[in-house]
Amino acid sequence: MADLFWLSNEQWAVIEPFMPRNQPGPERKDDRRIISGILHVITAGCRWCDCPDAYCPSTTVYNRFNRWSRRGFWRAMLAAMAKAGWAGDAAALDSTYVWAHRSAHGGKGGPARKGSASRGGQTTKVHALTDVLGRPGVLLLTPGNASDVTTAPAVLAEAPGRIRRLAADKGYDANWLRADLREAGITPVIPGKRGRKRKIRHDKRRYRKRWRIEATFNRLKDLRRIATRYDKLARNYASTLALAAVIAFWC
Repeated sequence: MADLFWLSNEQWAVIEPFMPRNQPGPERKDDRRIISGILHVITAGCRWCDCPDAYCPSTTVYNRFNRWSRRGFWRAMLAAMAKAGWAGDAAALDSTYVWAHRSAHGGKGGPARKGSASRGGQTTKVHALTDVLGRPGVLLLTPGNASDVTTAPAVLAEAPGRIRRLAADKGYDANWLRADLREAGITPVIPGKRGRKRKIRHDKRRYRKRWRIEATFNRLKDLRRIATRYDKLARNYASTLALAAVIAFWC
């Protein structure tokens, strides 16, 4: 029991208000126990069938995760918490690659898997938008070969709070993106690429704070089912990310 993950009283106090109410069907088993089991699997990286019985039967734990993932519940929880607690008017945007295990292949739905082949093998890319404290409010999946800059508008469209300054690395250096940001009242804090004919000036002091989003990815990847994708369906991996972000940053 000592090696198992259990939600603390403080964490559960934050999560409980977001639990579904008045659901059809028989009365649910202990939500806190089952969600602790889901988080144990995400943290340990084990198979769902290896989830310890202390949390409830493994099929119960997986079915709860999968059913609520299908309904979009986990992502809605992250969005609601981020909207309620979004801090400051400065944000950071970046992405990271995640290697997809061979067990993540073969899922039904084709492109919905959000994976792609590259030199490093099958990969998925996770795009994140974080607030001034480095807490992710948006986590978006794309195939690993998707362009950062062309994905940026889709990520920013889901921003949970107002943004006045956006920090991002050189991968987001594009004239059209800078123009769109300024039109939306957002000051881009994005350095120019080395090959630019006209040098781009940016606020170097504010840009240095972009380390927080790198730390966000490192923290998320401490959880083994985040660092390596085992889920066949993109919606399930996105739900895993959302639940991990809720526990790591918003509770």
